[in-house]
Amino acid sequence: MTLEQHTEHHLTSSAMIRDVVIGMSDGLTVPFALAAGLSGAVQNTGLIIIAGLAEIAAGSIAMGLGGYLAAKTEVDYYNSELQREYSEIETVPQIEKQEVKDFFANLGLSNETQDQAVGEVIKDKDRWANFMMKYELGLDRPDPKRARKSAFNIGMSYIVGGLIPLLPYFFTGNGIDGLKISSAITLVCLFVFGYFKSRITGVNAFSGALRVTVIGALAAGCAFGIAKLIQS
Repeated sequence: MTLEQHTEHHLTSSAMIRDVVIGMSDGLTVPFALAAGLSGAVQNTGLIIIAGLAEIAAGSIAMGLGGYLAAKTEVDYYNSELQREYSEIETVPQIEKQEVKDFFANLGLSNETQDQAVGEVIKDKDRWANFMMKYELGLDRPDPKRARKSAFNIGMSYIVGGLIPLLPYFFTGNGIDGLKISSAITLVCLFVFGYFKSRITGVNAFSGALRVTVIGALAAGCAFGIAKLIQS
């Protein structure tokens, strides 16, 4: 096989895809379970719709805020560690220099080549600090706008996912009829979502899709059963 014929196959999942997966996963499951539970207790679809929309609003805000705080914490942690690296370069340069050399030694380079590579890295303090962040601590510089993007992506994905199980109730006269249609639509969406999620993450697509569908069905079934039990 020539170099021109070889194709690399690697997972290149982006942060946006991860956010969408998080938002859609909960968005499809939680409002579906809530609507199923209410369908087991009341026949008034108006009440189910109002409660469902309230949950979607609250859930999207909570999920978006969680994504914002997680991304903000990642940025703050990176900046804190970067300042620590700058401080160590100033106070204990020989130790930091040896750590750079140890990295190149682990690559199997000759001692002479190690010294040359170290010399190139430590010429610039910014390059030196960034090198230590990436290869000593395993940290990549996060996007400073990541927190806002993550909050928006997760929140909107939750809303989109949450509206899917709720929409049938707008067009039915009672909760049970709405639940039947909602279950059919939502379970199909969960299977499709689980399939593509598994493809992205590199696991078996069919088993991953089935697992996501079963979890959603169990959540809704338990909510419906508990509501019926309480009602009786």
